[in-house]
Amino acid sequence: MKLYFLIIFAFFTIASTAQKNNKAYKITYSRTSNGKTIEGQDPVLVFSDANESIITSENNITGKAEYPFEETFITQNSNVIQLARLSASRKIFTVDSLSLAKQTFEIGNETRTILGYKCKKAKTIINSNTIELWFTNDLNIKGASSILGQKLGLVLEMNRNNNYIITATKIEKIKSIPTSLLTLKSNFSAIDALTYRDLLWKSRFITIPVFENEVINFSDASKSNDSILRFANGTIILKKIKFPEIKSGSQVFVDLKEQSNGDAYDRTGTVFAIPAKEKFSFMEGLKNGAKTLPVYENGNGKQYQGVIKTGEFSPLLELMRFFTPFGIKQYGHIQLKDKTWHESVPYRQDISELYSALSNQEVYIGTFIGNYDKGGHKISLNITIHGEERQSPKDTFVLPLFNTTNIMEMAGQEYATMFNNEKGLVVDFVLEKDVKNAKLRYITTGHGGWENGDEFVPKKNTILLDGKEAFGFIPWRMDCGSYRLFNPASGNFNNGLSSSDYSRSNWCPGTVTNPMLIELGDLKAGRHSIQVKIPQGPNEGGGFSSWNVSGILIGD
Repeated sequence: MKLYFLIIFAFFTIASTAQKNNKAYKITYSRTSNGKTIEGQDPVLVFSDANESIITSENNITGKAEYPFEETFITQNSNVIQLARLSASRKIFTVDSLSLAKQTFEIGNETRTILGYKCKKAKTIINSNTIELWFTNDLNIKGASSILGQKLGLVLEMNRNNNYIITATKIEKIKSIPTSLLTLKSNFSAIDALTYRDLLWKSRFITIPVFENEVINFSDASKSNDSILRFANGTIILKKIKFPEIKSGSQVFVDLKEQSNGDAYDRTGTVFAIPAKEKFSFMEGLKNGAKTLPVYENGNGKQYQGVIKTGEFSPLLELMRFFTPFGIKQYGHIQLKDKTWHESVPYRQDISELYSALSNQEVYIGTFIGNYDKGGHKISLNITIHGEERQSPKDTFVLPLFNTTNIMEMAGQEYATMFNNEKGLVVDFVLEKDVKNAKLRYITTGHGGWENGDEFVPKKNTILLDGKEAFGFIPWRMDCGSYRLFNPASGNFNNGLSSSDYSRSNWCPGTVTNPMLIELGDLKAGRHSIQVKIPQGPNEGGGFSSWNVSGILIGD
């Protein structure tokens, strides 16, 4: 901290003497990408004299900048002071006294003229990017549009890989650097560089914390509290979340981290949403039992609770399907030669196409992991919202149609075995208005049995819209061996393979199953039907196959 105070004291000393220097300049820079000027950009501004250089932007100067934004000060003794305004009330800075000294360049003989000033070329490579800087010493000042090349002279152009270029468009001689830029506010908090970068990065998006180290297990002792609701003997957890407005074009992600807390097996998991204000939702079944949910029947003699949309009822809105690995963390003590097990498995999925179902809404966010273990699993879950500089339209129509994953497995909900009937799964629904560019967000995974069970046998999924085939494919994952280090408790066989190595019906232990976006075209208002057909395998002794499929109609 003493170093900070010495540097800041020096900074103020320089600032107080800067007014006496009459060789100050304001340089304006513009950015181009792939030969085109970037539209709507905030021009970079550099103020420089013999004592220091300040990097800011036009919006920072005019007060139009959106949080967070940065300003960088480079002193004559090569200290870099980075200041960030994270919000109107939160400001931080850090000091770097080494970065400029570490920069190395290859100075060439080539020259060119920019804005009437003779420039030399300096070249460097950073993270496999070739960067060329064109700098001049004609003005006897130093500065650049970034901290790169600050000691060379005045950098008038930065060219990265010949596709991203920042070029000076105007050089103005000014009486002095504006006093407002030279005053370091007293309520800035000094922190180390790593923490500074982390706080700045996290301030660029919204993080909604949902669960933190919550246990999902099977136990009569699993009870709800004021924050976390638990159902089906603890295998389902929910929390009510109020989402802010999510602007069109934003990116929305689900982030989940899982560790075994006792269970050694690979299990089905799902992250889902239930609107809090719906009169009749899946929450009714969670609170009062699966038998209170609407029943789907297709003639095979079984009743499937809460799996399709009816007039008033909507099935679970599935955000992400994931699968736990074999005993990660809890069974890391199992030793195999040349195997260093991971401590946790991260799952991260883009759910931006569902943003309108969450924007400015109060919903229950839930997570299910099917298991019969008292220790179960431990998870942490966040949802992050990332704004885009250039807004692009996103799907605004979201209608959950079906979800056969029986999250109430441990409370009597039937397994999804309806595909043993030719009819399969049929959902009739009514559109109140036309839907353009309609797509079915379809997630499918096959389960059950060994060798001849559908978990290990490729099966074609056929989706029909209004009686006509819209799409057909065989969901199959052949990359499961890539995730061996997530699976310390995976069984090993005489053929040299581990259970987690085997290919499966669209999932692997320790992975997310990605949705398919099936194009359906423009749909007119009125009645429609979606049918899913899968040649489900027959029962084998006490074993059976099933298919967890979910479908959400999206469009605009």
